Amino acid sequence: MGGQREPGAGRWVGIDLGTTFSAVASVDAFGRALVLPNRDGERTTPSVVFFDGEQPLVGTMARRSVATSPLDAVRFVKRAMGDPAWRFETSRGTGYGPEEISALILKRLKEDAERALSSEVTDAVITVPAYFDDAARRATIAAGTIAGLTVRRVVNEPTAAALAAGLVTDPGVGGGVDAGVDVGGWAGSLLVYDLGGGTFDVTALRVEPGAVHVLATAGDRNLGGFDFDNALMHLLDERFRAAGGPSLLADDATEVDLRERAELVKHTLTSVEKAVAHLAADGVARSVTVTRDDFEHLTSALLSRTRDTAEQVVEEAGLTWAEVDRIVLAGGSTRMPMVRRMLTEISGRAPDATANPDEVVALGAARMAHLLERAERPPEPEPRGRSSGLRSTKARFGLRRRERTEESEEESTASSAGMRLAVHDVTSHGLGQILYRRGTEIRFNRVIIARNTPIPAQEPCLFYTRYNRQDELEISITEGDETDLAHVRVLGKEVLSIGPYPKGFPFETTLAYDENQIIFVQVRDLTTGELVGTFEIEHVLNPNAERVAAATDRIRAISPL
Repeated sequence: MGGQREPGAGRWVGIDLGTTFSAVASVDAFGRALVLPNRDGERTTPSVVFFDGEQPLVGTMARRSVATSPLDAVRFVKRAMGDPAWRFETSRGTGYGPEEISALILKRLKEDAERALSSEVTDAVITVPAYFDDAARRATIAAGTIAGLTVRRVVNEPTAAALAAGLVTDPGVGGGVDAGVDVGGWAGSLLVYDLGGGTFDVTALRVEPGAVHVLATAGDRNLGGFDFDNALMHLLDERFRAAGGPSLLADDATEVDLRERAELVKHTLTSVEKAVAHLAADGVARSVTVTRDDFEHLTSALLSRTRDTAEQVVEEAGLTWAEVDRIVLAGGSTRMPMVRRMLTEISGRAPDATANPDEVVALGAARMAHLLERAERPPEPEPRGRSSGLRSTKARFGLRRRERTEESEEESTASSAGMRLAVHDVTSHGLGQILYRRGTEIRFNRVIIARNTPIPAQEPCLFYTRYNRQDELEISITEGDETDLAHVRVLGKEVLSIGPYPKGFPFETTLAYDENQIIFVQVRDLTTGELVGTFEIEHVLNPNAERVAAATDRIRAISPL
């Protein structure tokens, strides 16, 4: 799934697959990363799919059609990535999973990019929230594959923002992002505060000549501008009802209209102190006034959640606010004045507003795509480097820490004429195994790879057989940072045959993350030294190869308008 292939003749692009809006960017012949306009002349595309019968519409036309038939529209699908229970059915009963809906958006972006570039687009770097788990990352790769793209890397959105903003905000660089200039023009500690339409992340990074090191990351995949809109919708509905109108949340059509009004009020309050929403339903029309103070008081708890996360990340990065040299904003929701005011209050410095928060993630993804492409297509003939995607089983396991560090630098560094940049990211979730406390029937989660571990990562875990004549091992791999099983999620299980062995014989599980933060498992018998099993985590949350192939064939026949 999402496997790598040899680079073709097509163009490589960076894609910000957003909850509410998406964007695609590429690096031009002059080394500049530029956002590509869509067929409507817009620099961002609404992440909305509307089904007119069986014909999907994507983007602005889809968004405008939502009010006429809300049940035929899909919005905010990014929040469902990796959820096997989520399903959308068209009015004619055709079902789509979240990765297929996302594939329709990606296919539209791919086609628009091909129009803008007058060239086929074959390969992409796609960004994801830093706090996306394994299932959501795999679903994103599957969506790209279904859309006809080779997904070369999934990159955390704050990391992409740093790649772009580290240059965009450089006092010595003006205009667009120049992907051919060494990042060494600025060095220091950077905090990326990414509040998008549906997700939130904070990442602390250290930028130095030729390298970007992610120090710590945290976030909430269910917190974004969508939630601020929801709070405002309830306020407007409450005031409309108080003025004699019916509830606007009781009907799908009026709720869609109310959301649009709430979004307009939120955007208006970004620049002025007061906004008026004109609401109507069942013959009742009222004008409802909302002040910026009303809105900020209403959403103070949401803002506090982002503040707590930002302070947590700074602490986990081993920094103080005085040591944070720049704060970069990503995501359109960062335009809210209370966000910038809060960050100024806690950090003692104003956020850097030079970069366009709607575009900075796509620009960073384009920069990463350019670096990877140059590494795959060196200017001078030379032995081809290793693929930037999933490594071989031999490369995933058996490396000592020093060797892994050297390989990490080799694989994460792309160099070409006039540029060299290494990106060192970290894990966003802990990875572990369910074990029994020795001599008891008490199960607990043993964290093997901790959150914020540099990637690619690989760590072992020792455990023992529990009873005499034991002839199998149940390996349960978890995602989470706690020992309490109630606070972690089981990603997958494998039952492996052994022995039989007496009680107390040692085995070792080695877990590994690759650059896409996808999980691999190896189990070794320490008595014989032989491998018991090596496998990737495959469970119900992960789109399997057969499902992806079938979806690819289906989506290939669909041309989203």
